Amino acid sequence: MTELLQKYMPRAAVEPVFNLIKRYNVHLKIVNERVTRHGDYKRLANGAHRITVNANLNPYRFLITLVHEIAHLVAFEEYGRRIKPHGKEWKHIFQQMMLPFIRPEIFPSNLLPLLANHFKNPKASSDTDNKLSLALKQYDPPNDKNFIFEIPYGGTFRLYNGKLFKRGNKRVKRYECIDLSNGRIYLFNPNAEVEYIK
Repeated sequence: MTELLQKYMPRAAVEPVFNLIKRYNVHLKIVNERVTRHGDYKRLANGAHRITVNANLNPYRFLITLVHEIAHLVAFEEYGRRIKPHGKEWKHIFQQMMLPFIRPEIFPSNLLPLLANHFKNPKASSDTDNKLSLALKQYDPPNDKNFIFEIPYGGTFRLYNGKLFKRGNKRVKRYECIDLSNGRIYLFNPNAEVEYIK
């Protein structure tokens, strides 16, 4: 297992992550990219814990995602199934579980202050933290995608599912975008990755 983990995460994180996997009896499955999520946790009918994480994540996002999912397991075990998936119980556990990893042996120095800030009040996804998401992106392999905030007003873009949108005004944090097939307005995070149609 440690050899497998070394392929996907920073070397200094492998041993402590492996200990978490053993401690909580996690069945880890590394899967092909899913556009809508980086990972997920599921308790199986036989009581086993299955966590899946996308194989295409950079080492730092992979580590954050795996610990995020283990925190779900621990929160449900400690507090029961009635808690909110990303409520205060999960936030507290996620913070405590990530603290030992937020150090220079594991993360590059430019990410450390952003991680420290993010984990004061962790969100359901690191993607909703614009500064952290953009900083993590620089460790991804290059692609031809653009962020919503890079698309000019009135510019057209395509989603992974082929739907076409036109970028509109920015609200407080998100952008109004018009679905060109039905005229409906949807809100997009500024750092959602899309294909710009020039």
